[in-house]
Amino acid sequence: MGIRVWRRLGLILLLGAIALSGCEKKEEEKTSIKVGVSVYDSHDTFLAELMSDFNKLVTRKADESGVAISVEVKNAGWNQSTQNSNAEDMLNDGCDILCINLVDRTAPTAIIDLARQKNVPVIFFNREPVEGDLDRWEHLYYVGTDAGQAGCMQGEIAAEAFRQHPEYDRNADGEIEYVMIEGESGHQDAIVRTEVSVSMLVDSGFKVKKLKSAIGNWLRPQAFTKMEQIIAECGDEIELVLANNDDMALGAIDAYNSAKIPMEDRPVIIGIDGTDAGVVAVKNKEMYGTVLNDKEGQAEAMVNLVYAEAVLGDVSGIDFTEGRYIRVPHSKIVGE
Repeated sequence: MGIRVWRRLGLILLLGAIALSGCEKKEEEKTSIKVGVSVYDSHDTFLAELMSDFNKLVTRKADESGVAISVEVKNAGWNQSTQNSNAEDMLNDGCDILCINLVDRTAPTAIIDLARQKNVPVIFFNREPVEGDLDRWEHLYYVGTDAGQAGCMQGEIAAEAFRQHPEYDRNADGEIEYVMIEGESGHQDAIVRTEVSVSMLVDSGFKVKKLKSAIGNWLRPQAFTKMEQIIAECGDEIELVLANNDDMALGAIDAYNSAKIPMEDRPVIIGIDGTDAGVVAVKNKEMYGTVLNDKEGQAEAMVNLVYAEAVLGDVSGIDFTEGRYIRVPHSKIVGE
């Protein structure tokens, strides 16, 4: 009889433990999260379009899941110290996860340390931190693209253009005279896109000659000013303009428009990003082509990762490219 009592008591205790466990799990499930986002420059065209897609997809995810997701966005204005303060403020405001578009890819330490102290995951995006920094904690991630692939495709577009249209070599010297408009000085994507695009042209069998290069800091007005000077110096020697992004390619187009140079007398101009304005320029045949930097794909990857980390606490369902990196592939956009 005593054994039966103990068995019943044990069963009651076991059922009670299971019930309590279920209650605790239910209490831990999040019904709302806050996402803190800091961008290096809110005026960057590509970033603005990416964030627009991000916000739309966050709303859709919230509707589908029933989890309230709020997003707080701060602009660092090209200042890493400001971005560090942004991150601290968002952590103090109770953000459950941070999405950081680094001002200085070599200086994420302060943000990582602050986030780790509060056990808040960080998704770096679009501007890739140094690999060693991402290895400092298991809740650090990167969402972006492969800069080498972008440069490779830009070079392929240029090679295809000159192969299909030998007349683009205006002086028929068998050499492509080109101008390179680079993004930010020292920025990894700018360096890689620049080097790989030209290497691809050479590997495709073309001789090339760099007439000029200029830093445009990813900005259309700066590229316009630099390209005006280059046109004044080089004139119709220029057969190809390669720009690290669409905004700078559009700045080059603006310079040719300002100089009132007819379309038939302009060089081949190729950008990278596939922004809305860039695609319109390709359709209008002002820009020969661009490389799609899939902002929608990156935004979707960010939203899925935010939900997995901040709501589910489990990223096993995320399709990482390698390690804790998600790299969204590029594709070519050409007028023809």
